[in-house]
Amino acid sequence: MKELPIGISNFELLIQRQNVYVDKTPLIFKMVDEGMFYFLSRPRRFGKSLLLSTLECLFTGRRELFEGLWIAQADWDWTVHPIVKFDLGGISHDTPEELKKALLRELHRMGKQAGLSLPEELLRNAFSELIIGLAQKHGQRVVVLIDEYDQPLISHLGKGKQELEVARQNREVLRDFFGVLKSGHVNDVLRFVFITGISKFTQVSIFSELNNLDDLSMQDAYTTLLGYTEEELIHFFAEHVSHQAQRKGIPEEEFVARIRDWYNGYRFSENAEPVYNPFSVLKVLKEGKFGNYWFETATPAFLVNLIKERQYPIPKMEGLRVTPAQFTTYDLDSLTL
Repeated sequence: MKELPIGISNFELLIQRQNVYVDKTPLIFKMVDEGMFYFLSRPRRFGKSLLLSTLECLFTGRRELFEGLWIAQADWDWTVHPIVKFDLGGISHDTPEELKKALLRELHRMGKQAGLSLPEELLRNAFSELIIGLAQKHGQRVVVLIDEYDQPLISHLGKGKQELEVARQNREVLRDFFGVLKSGHVNDVLRFVFITGISKFTQVSIFSELNNLDDLSMQDAYTTLLGYTEEELIHFFAEHVSHQAQRKGIPEEEFVARIRDWYNGYRFSENAEPVYNPFSVLKVLKEGKFGNYWFETATPAFLVNLIKERQYPIPKMEGLRVTPAQFTTYDLDSLTL
């Protein structure tokens, strides 16, 4: 029985450890085949970082890692592309100055690895010269992957006016930074761009200069790109479901029904197939006990802070209905609960 990949967001490590991998490569192939610039918002611990790691392995030609998966038999181009990858959740952003310096450090680290000399102080110039330099050095278009794009913003929300102002200033830094990807010379050498986060600020707010992003967050065709469908749960975790059902002395169908009642509550568009919270599913398959695993470890702190700051009455959330448009209007200057 394969081990469960709890806490593993590195695709290469997951495959080398022979952990269970729910094969999302058909949707990944479709996405890459249909476009170049994408954005996806999903809750924490929903597999966003693993998706970026999978894309990185695909675009660096690591075919051996995909043996037995759908894409290994597909018409995927295994060309090795240079990668520019950022995790904005792991850099300093207490002030806009610190954010700029942290981004510059990352750019210079990548530049040094590639043997490129970048401008010391100008963030926008350093980013563009890194991308163009990589394309020229390798003779291939560049792939840009950005994880937790919104961390320098949301970590300052719900903490008073001073921190909100830091978020606003960080927003301007990021707006200018992301705008590099739309500039002519850079855009000409890009192969693929993918940006993820847990929130979806308006394109006017963050991506005003990068207005060609295709937002997958609520598109019917991609609602199962992250999370597990019931079919995937039954197919990929069959041995684990059987094991836990036997431990409890109940039929497998009853155990799956209990998992459904607890964790099958996500539907990312009106007509979409519901998906299971992956972190909670992995935990219950390992522990054999039902619990609020995601809530205990992955609840967005900024949301809790905003609820406290605005003194929002929690009972009002029961049965609350919102429109799709309300999910696309987030802006630091007009956040509502």
